[in-house]
Amino acid sequence: MSEGNVNEFGNDIVTITDDEGKEFVLEHLHTLEHRGVTYMAFLPTDMDEDDEDYGLIILKVIVEDGEEILGSVDDQDELEAVYEEFAEVLFDED
Repeated sequence: MSEGNVNEFGNDIVTITDDEGKEFVLEHLHTLEHRGVTYMAFLPTDMDEDDEDYGLIILKVIVEDGEEILGSVDDQDELEAVYEEFAEVLFDED
Protein backbone atom coordinates (compact mmCIF):
# COMPACT_ATOMS: atom_id res chain seq x y z
CA MET A 1 0.00 0.00 0.00
CA SER A 2 1.28 3.45 -0.85
CA GLU A 3 1.19 6.25 1.66
CA GLY A 4 -1.47 8.86 1.14
CA ASN A 5 -0.67 12.38 0.14
CA VAL A 6 -2.63 15.59 0.43
CA ASN A 7 -3.66 17.45 -2.70
CA GLU A 8 -4.22 21.19 -2.93
CA PHE A 9 -7.86 20.83 -1.89
CA GLY A 10 -6.97 19.29 1.47
CA ASN A 11 -8.41 15.84 0.75
CA ASP A 12 -6.38 12.75 1.48
CA ILE A 13 -5.79 10.63 -1.60
CA VAL A 14 -4.35 7.14 -1.14
CA THR A 15 -3.48 4.32 -3.50
CA ILE A 16 -4.13 0.82 -2.26
CA THR A 17 -3.30 -2.51 -3.84
CA ASP A 18 -5.56 -5.52 -3.42
CA ASP A 19 -4.44 -9.14 -3.02
CA GLU A 20 -4.50 -9.58 -6.81
CA GLY A 21 -2.18 -6.61 -7.42
CA LYS A 22 -4.84 -4.24 -8.76
CA GLU A 23 -4.39 -0.62 -7.64
CA PHE A 24 -7.20 1.68 -6.54
CA VAL A 25 -6.99 5.42 -5.98
CA LEU A 26 -9.28 6.44 -3.12
CA GLU A 27 -10.29 9.69 -1.46
CA HIS A 28 -10.33 9.41 2.33
CA LEU A 29 -13.56 10.89 3.68
CA HIS A 30 -13.58 10.10 7.39
CA THR A 31 -12.12 7.90 10.13
CA LEU A 32 -13.97 6.60 13.17
CA GLU A 33 -13.64 4.06 15.97
CA HIS A 34 -16.23 1.36 16.55
CA ARG A 35 -15.84 -1.09 19.43
CA GLY A 36 -12.12 -0.36 19.71
CA VAL A 37 -11.38 -0.82 16.00
CA THR A 38 -10.48 2.03 13.63
CA TYR A 39 -12.35 2.22 10.33
CA MET A 40 -11.83 4.51 7.35
CA ALA A 41 -14.35 5.51 4.68
CA PHE A 42 -13.26 6.17 1.09
CA LEU A 43 -14.69 7.00 -2.32
CA PRO A 44 -12.97 5.77 -5.48
CA THR A 45 -11.44 8.61 -7.51
CA ASP A 46 -10.82 6.54 -10.63
CA MET A 47 -14.44 5.45 -11.20
CA ASP A 48 -17.38 7.18 -12.77
CA GLU A 49 -20.27 7.86 -10.38
CA ASP A 50 -22.54 5.94 -12.78
CA ASP A 51 -20.42 2.77 -12.43
CA GLU A 52 -22.39 0.09 -10.58
CA ASP A 53 -19.43 -0.58 -8.26
CA TYR A 54 -19.08 3.11 -7.30
CA GLY A 55 -19.86 3.81 -3.67
CA LEU A 56 -18.57 4.15 -0.16
CA ILE A 57 -15.68 1.81 0.62
CA ILE A 58 -15.13 0.97 4.29
CA LEU A 59 -11.82 -0.53 5.36
CA LYS A 60 -10.52 -1.28 8.83
CA VAL A 61 -7.07 -0.52 10.16
CA ILE A 62 -5.19 -3.69 11.06
CA VAL A 63 -1.82 -3.71 12.82
CA GLU A 64 0.40 -6.37 11.28
CA ASP A 65 4.05 -6.70 12.29
CA GLY A 66 3.88 -3.26 13.90
CA GLU A 67 2.63 -1.63 10.67
CA GLU A 68 -0.87 -0.31 10.06
CA ILE A 69 -2.52 -1.72 6.95
CA LEU A 70 -6.03 -1.44 5.58
CA GLY A 71 -8.15 -4.57 5.38
CA SER A 72 -11.64 -5.44 4.27
CA VAL A 73 -14.53 -5.87 6.68
CA ASP A 74 -15.67 -9.44 6.09
CA ASP A 75 -18.41 -9.71 8.73
CA GLN A 76 -21.70 -8.39 7.30
CA ASP A 77 -23.11 -7.36 10.70
CA GLU A 78 -19.91 -5.47 11.54
CA LEU A 79 -19.96 -3.76 8.12
CA GLU A 80 -23.60 -2.69 8.51
CA ALA A 81 -23.00 -1.27 12.00
CA VAL A 82 -19.96 0.70 10.87
CA TYR A 83 -21.74 1.90 7.71
CA GLU A 84 -24.57 3.28 9.85
CA GLU A 85 -22.06 5.26 11.94
CA PHE A 86 -20.38 6.66 8.83
CA ALA A 87 -23.77 7.50 7.32
CA GLU A 88 -24.68 9.56 10.38
CA VAL A 89 -21.48 11.57 10.09
CA LEU A 90 -21.14 11.85 6.31
CA PHE A 91 -24.73 12.08 5.12
CA ASP A 92 -26.50 13.85 7.99
CA GLU A 93 -28.06 16.96 6.49
CA ASP A 94 -28.85 18.70 9.81
